[in-house]
Amino acid sequence: MKAQALHGHLDALLLAVLEGGALHGYAIIEALRARSDGNLDLPTGTIYPALRRLERAGHVASAWSTVNGRERRTYQLTDAGRRALAGERAGWHEFSATVGRFLDPGAAPTAPA
Repeated sequence: MKAQALHGHLDALLLAVLEGGALHGYAIIEALRARSDGNLDLPTGTIYPALRRLERAGHVASAWSTVNGRERRTYQLTDAGRRALAGERAGWHEFSATVGRFLDPGAAPTAPA
Protein backbone atom coordinates (compact mmCIF):
# COMPACT_ATOMS: atom_id res chain seq x y z
CA MET A 1 0.00 0.00 0.00
CA LYS A 2 1.41 3.36 -0.98
CA ALA A 3 1.75 6.29 1.42
CA GLN A 4 -0.41 8.36 -0.93
CA ALA A 5 -3.34 5.99 -0.35
CA LEU A 6 -3.13 6.79 3.36
CA HIS A 7 -3.60 10.50 2.85
CA GLY A 8 -5.54 11.84 5.82
CA HIS A 9 -5.12 8.66 7.90
CA LEU A 10 -1.39 8.47 8.61
CA ASP A 11 -1.55 10.61 11.76
CA ALA A 12 -4.29 8.41 13.22
CA LEU A 13 -2.28 5.26 12.45
CA LEU A 14 0.80 6.69 14.13
CA LEU A 15 -1.19 7.73 17.20
CA ALA A 16 -2.72 4.24 17.39
CA VAL A 17 0.72 2.60 17.22
CA LEU A 18 1.99 4.83 20.02
CA GLU A 19 -1.03 4.04 22.17
CA GLY A 20 0.77 0.89 23.26
CA GLY A 21 3.76 2.80 24.62
CA ALA A 22 6.81 4.80 23.62
CA LEU A 23 8.70 3.67 20.51
CA HIS A 24 11.61 4.92 18.45
CA GLY A 25 11.04 5.76 14.79
CA TYR A 26 12.18 2.50 13.25
CA ALA A 27 10.10 0.52 15.77
CA ILE A 28 7.08 2.57 14.71
CA ILE A 29 7.72 1.66 11.08
CA GLU A 30 8.06 -2.01 12.07
CA ALA A 31 4.83 -1.87 14.12
CA LEU A 32 2.94 -0.42 11.15
CA ARG A 33 4.32 -3.17 8.93
CA ALA A 34 3.52 -5.94 11.44
CA ARG A 35 0.00 -4.79 12.34
CA SER A 36 -0.87 -4.47 8.66
CA ASP A 37 0.54 -7.88 7.69
CA GLY A 38 3.14 -6.10 5.57
CA ASN A 39 0.70 -3.88 3.68
CA LEU A 40 2.02 -0.69 5.27
CA ASP A 41 5.70 -0.59 4.40
CA LEU A 42 6.24 3.14 4.64
CA PRO A 43 9.57 4.91 4.14
CA THR A 44 11.24 7.01 6.80
CA GLY A 45 10.65 10.05 4.58
CA THR A 46 6.94 9.60 5.20
CA ILE A 47 7.01 8.66 8.89
CA TYR A 48 9.46 11.16 10.39
CA PRO A 49 7.83 14.31 8.97
CA ALA A 50 4.46 13.05 10.26
CA LEU A 51 5.95 12.43 13.71
CA ARG A 52 7.40 15.96 13.76
CA ARG A 53 3.99 17.33 12.73
CA LEU A 54 2.30 15.39 15.55
CA GLU A 55 4.91 16.66 17.99
CA ARG A 56 4.35 20.28 16.94
CA ALA A 57 0.61 19.72 17.44
CA GLY A 58 1.28 18.44 20.97
CA HIS A 59 -0.03 14.94 20.23
CA VAL A 60 3.31 13.22 20.79
CA ALA A 61 6.37 14.02 22.85
CA SER A 62 9.86 12.88 22.00
CA ALA A 63 13.09 12.36 23.86
CA TRP A 64 16.47 10.88 23.08
CA SER A 65 17.10 7.42 24.49
CA THR A 66 19.67 4.67 24.11
CA VAL A 67 18.35 1.53 22.42
CA ASN A 68 20.78 -1.37 21.95
CA GLY A 69 23.67 1.02 22.50
CA ARG A 70 22.44 3.51 19.90
CA GLU A 71 20.96 6.93 20.47
CA ARG A 72 17.42 7.13 19.09
CA ARG A 73 14.57 9.54 19.36
CA THR A 74 11.68 7.90 21.17
CA TYR A 75 8.10 9.10 20.70
CA GLN A 76 5.18 8.74 23.10
CA LEU A 77 1.54 9.73 23.08
CA THR A 78 0.50 12.76 25.15
CA ASP A 79 -2.88 13.30 26.79
CA ALA A 80 -3.77 15.57 23.87
CA GLY A 81 -2.71 12.77 21.53
CA ARG A 82 -5.01 10.32 23.30
CA ARG A 83 -7.91 12.73 22.87
CA ALA A 84 -6.97 13.23 19.20
CA LEU A 85 -6.85 9.46 18.70
CA ALA A 86 -10.33 9.09 20.22
CA GLY A 87 -11.59 11.72 17.79
CA GLU A 88 -9.86 10.03 14.86
CA ARG A 89 -11.45 6.71 15.79
CA ALA A 90 -14.92 8.23 16.00
CA GLY A 91 -14.42 9.93 12.64
CA TRP A 92 -13.14 6.70 11.09
CA HIS A 93 -16.16 4.71 12.29
CA GLU A 94 -18.53 7.29 10.83
CA PHE A 95 -16.60 7.48 7.55
CA SER A 96 -16.28 3.72 7.09
CA ALA A 97 -19.96 3.15 7.92
CA THR A 98 -21.00 5.79 5.39
CA VAL A 99 -18.75 4.54 2.60
CA GLY A 100 -19.71 0.96 3.45
CA ARG A 101 -23.31 1.79 2.57
CA PHE A 102 -22.11 2.25 -1.00
CA LEU A 103 -19.26 -0.22 -1.37
CA ASP A 104 -20.30 -3.15 0.82
CA PRO A 105 -22.35 -5.51 -1.32
CA GLY A 106 -24.14 -6.78 1.81
CA ALA A 107 -25.28 -3.34 2.93
CA ALA A 108 -28.94 -2.65 2.45
CA PRO A 109 -29.63 0.46 0.36
CA THR A 110 -31.58 3.23 1.99
CA ALA A 111 -34.91 4.05 0.36
CA PRO A 112 -35.16 7.65 -0.88
CA ALA A 113 -37.44 9.90 1.14
